[in-house]
Amino acid sequence: MATVEERVKAITARVLKLDPDQIKSEDNFTADLGAESVQSIELVAMFEEEFGIEMEEDAALSVETVSKAVEYIAQVCKEQGVVTDDREQKTEDR
Repeated sequence: MATVEERVKAITARVLKLDPDQIKSEDNFTADLGAESVQSIELVAMFEEEFGIEMEEDAALSVETVSKAVEYIAQVCKEQGVVTDDREQKTEDR
């Protein structure tokens, strides 16, 4: 299973029609990657679908960088009991 960061970058690339290898953790969704407000809403919806979570829309839309999105999504997953990678699964299996 891909990491949260890899999954966030893949979705961001798909929505914004970018090469995922060109997306850096410090990139700002609007300033660096060119996301418009409609695309930001689409990103939130795609992240929710990808991770099987529900995010508070205003909080999710206030996240500005890829790394902050990764942190926010990982936190929401943890709060909602969603396993995000193989390491967590192995820890839970013990």
